[in-house]
Amino acid sequence: MRIIRACHDLGIRAVAVFSDADRGALHVRLADEAYPIGPAAPRESYLAIGKLVAVARRAECDAVHPGYGFLAENADFADAVRDAGLVFVGPPGEVQRRLGEKTQARRLARDAGVPVADGTLAPLRDLDEARREAKRIGYPVMLKAAAGGGGKGMRVVGSAAELDAAWRLSSGEAAGAFGSEALFVEKLIEHARHVEMQILADAHGGAVWLGERDCSIQRRNQKLIEESPGPSVDDALRDRLGDAALRIVRSAGYVNAGTVEFLVDERGSFSFLEVNTRLQVEHPLTELVTGLDIVALQLRIAAGEPLPFAQGDVRCRGAAIELRVTAEDAPRGFVPATGRIALLREPAGPGVRVDSGLFEGLAVTSDYDPLLMKVIAHGVDRNEALARARRAVRETIVAGLPTSLAFHAHVLDEPDFVAGRYDSGYVATHWPPRTPAKLDESQITAAALVAVLAARRRATHRPVASPDGAWSRAGREEALR
Repeated sequence: MRIIRACHDLGIRAVAVFSDADRGALHVRLADEAYPIGPAAPRESYLAIGKLVAVARRAECDAVHPGYGFLAENADFADAVRDAGLVFVGPPGEVQRRLGEKTQARRLARDAGVPVADGTLAPLRDLDEARREAKRIGYPVMLKAAAGGGGKGMRVVGSAAELDAAWRLSSGEAAGAFGSEALFVEKLIEHARHVEMQILADAHGGAVWLGERDCSIQRRNQKLIEESPGPSVDDALRDRLGDAALRIVRSAGYVNAGTVEFLVDERGSFSFLEVNTRLQVEHPLTELVTGLDIVALQLRIAAGEPLPFAQGDVRCRGAAIELRVTAEDAPRGFVPATGRIALLREPAGPGVRVDSGLFEGLAVTSDYDPLLMKVIAHGVDRNEALARARRAVRETIVAGLPTSLAFHAHVLDEPDFVAGRYDSGYVATHWPPRTPAKLDESQITAAALVAVLAARRRATHRPVASPDGAWSRAGREEALR
C-alpha cells in the first residue's frame, strides 16, 4: 500500500498481485489493477518469478517494485524483470549479487576498508565446515542465511553442542524464506547496538546517506522498535558510519535505495553487518526526520533521474520512533497468533503516522510475517516522540487476536529504554516484566463488547452489491473472482 500510494502521488498507475490468502487484502483494493498469482504457499505465488513477470507483461507495466521481502533481494528476479524489457526498482542483479549475498558483501566491505567481524567469507559447504569455522572463531557465534536478511535463518549458537540443531533450523528457514539454504557464520558481538544507515544512489554517480536508525529492540533477531536518531550515536560516529556506508555503496556500483547495517559495540567501534538491497520496513522513520519521500525517490531514480540534492542538503529534524505491531502473544514469548479482527481503532493526531493494511473482518493467518501495522511517532526531540508514541499505543485497539501492543506499552515506559540504555539483548533481559503491565480494564471491556456486537452484525448482515463501475478498472473483475 505504501508503494501504491507513492505511485499515485506521482500519477503512476499501480498493478498489484495477490495470493489466495491475500484475496481480500487492502492493497488489492487500492491498486488500479490486481491479479491472482496462486496459492498461499510463497513458492507457488510470491516466490514464483515466472508468474510475477508474466503478470507484469500482461498488464503492460513499465517497471516492477519488489516490495520489502520475498524476492526483493533476489538477483535472479531483478534479471528476469530486466530481460522482460521492464525496469526493476532497485539495484540491478549484478549489484544484488555483490551485496545481497551476505558473504560477498562481507568481502566487498573488507576490501573497501570497512571493519568486518571475524567469520566466513563464503557460504558454508556443509555442517562439518560450520563446526570447524565456529571452533576457529570461538563461541558464541551467529549462524546466518547467506541469501537474505530480516532475521530469517539466523541463530545465536553458544556452544558446539547447539550447532547441529541450529544448522537444521537455520537452513530450513532460509530455504523457505529466500529459496536458498546457504549459511555462513560470524563472531557474535555481545552487547552491541544494531545501527543502520539509509542510503540513496543514482545512476549518475550521486550517493547520499540520510541518517541512521537504531534497530536494537528485537526478538528472534527481528525488529520490534526502531528510532532515529540513535540515542547512542553522536555526530562523529554518524559521520564515520555514513562514510563507511558510502564507501561500500560506491565500491558496489549501487543504484537506488538501500540500507547499510552495522553493529556498534559499547566502546563506539563498529563492524559491517550487511546491506539490505531494498526498501526497509522502517523507512518511515527516515522519511519523518528528513521530510523526504524515499519511495518516490526510488521511482524517480529507477526512471533515470539524478538525485535532486547533495549530501550537504540533507537535514534531519526532530526524532521518530517506530513500533511494529505484530500478531503475536508477547507475554507468552511472542508466539504467533491468528484470528479475525473484530474491532479496529488506529491512532491519529499530531506527530503520529500509521502504515497499516488492517480492516475489521480481516482474517490474520499464519501464512506470512506477523506484522500487522507500523505506528510511527515524530516529535521535535526524543521526549516528544516518546510521549506521542505512548499516546498512540493507548489509542490503538486491535481486537480479535493477541498483539504486541502490551510489549510496546511496557517498553515505552521502561526506565532503561526511556534513558536510551539498550542493546540487541534488551528484550531477553527486560521482557516479560516482573510486574504485569497495568491495562485500562474499562477500555478492554468496552472494546470486547463492541467487538462481539460487530462480529454478530457482520454474521447477519447481507452485503449490498457494488454498483456497476465501482470495480470496473482493468483487471479488477478477474482479481475479485
